[in-house]
Amino acid sequence: MQNSIKLNADFDKKIVVRPADYEWVSSPSAGVNRMMLDRIGGEVARATTLVKFDPNSQFDAHHHDGGEEFLVLEGVFSDEHRDYPKGSYVRNPVGTGHRPHIGNEGATILVKLHQFSPADQEQKVIDTVNTDWSPGLIPGLEVMPLHSFEGENVALVKWAPNTVFTPHKHWGGEEIFVLKGTFYDEHGTYPAGTWIRSPHLSHHAPYTKEEETLIFVKTGHLPNMSHKS
Repeated sequence: MQNSIKLNADFDKKIVVRPADYEWVSSPSAGVNRMMLDRIGGEVARATTLVKFDPNSQFDAHHHDGGEEFLVLEGVFSDEHRDYPKGSYVRNPVGTGHRPHIGNEGATILVKLHQFSPADQEQKVIDTVNTDWSPGLIPGLEVMPLHSFEGENVALVKWAPNTVFTPHKHWGGEEIFVLKGTFYDEHGTYPAGTWIRSPHLSHHAPYTKEEETLIFVKTGHLPNMSHKS
């Protein structure tokens, strides 16, 4: 990991990573493994990653020179500030830092690094398990807004079974991580654990079938990224 790498670094292409595609690799810290989704850089990188912490593991103290955003998928993630149980959504802006340590349950997180605007200085922790939902744009959808800044929007979206959404275009791109159920569009089928990154001005018509489905979604944050890679 010392050398700079580029993984899924063409932001003009749609990328789909399903659980069957996962290839976990060791991190520099014992008991911490990573499934890299996209990456530009070396050990310090602009990156989107699944990180799996073994029980009673820890990660070196570090600063977030480009910000850190994560969602706890399993277990309890902890640092010197507090514990973050499953469902916690956390934003640590540019200039913050911490030393993660994990308890007996272990933890798995979806984390995005070096993707903050320096002006986006709102540090937040949201317990999504105990936060109220709002009605979505159509019947069958519920939304939990998590963050919004300069055109970027982050939310959880809950889909009732057999819900069909209006065909639409992604201004500024879209990223989805399927947390529960199975998500569909005219391009494919995306079971729980699937990560989808769709470029600026891509479009689709998403829907669900017989399962309730929960997705983590970010929009409006990818314009012209191919020129920065």
